[in-house]
Amino acid sequence: MDINKTAKAIEDDAGEPIEGLRESLAEMKAGKFARKYTSEQLLLREARKVLKMSQPKFAALINTPVATVRDWEQGRFPPAGSAIVLCKVAIKNPDMLLSVS
Repeated sequence: MDINKTAKAIEDDAGEPIEGLRESLAEMKAGKFARKYTSEQLLLREARKVLKMSQPKFAALINTPVATVRDWEQGRFPPAGSAIVLCKVAIKNPDMLLSVS
């Protein structure tokens, strides 16, 4: 990736210079990412996506406070094993999980 060429294209599209853009692109090229996700976070998000549910609706479905679901998805603490299993069921067979609610 040509950092200057990419930055110029982005700035041309934005119509203005973007402070820190070249540095950010250099970090991206070097494989430095600020945010990392755990497999549990990705599993929870995928389950909600498959079920087409917001965090509050998903929390109600699994009888868990929405703040807990939010904390799981933001990586503040890992979900319980039972929540992980429910997410796997939701992904593989969403109708089955929805039928018990």
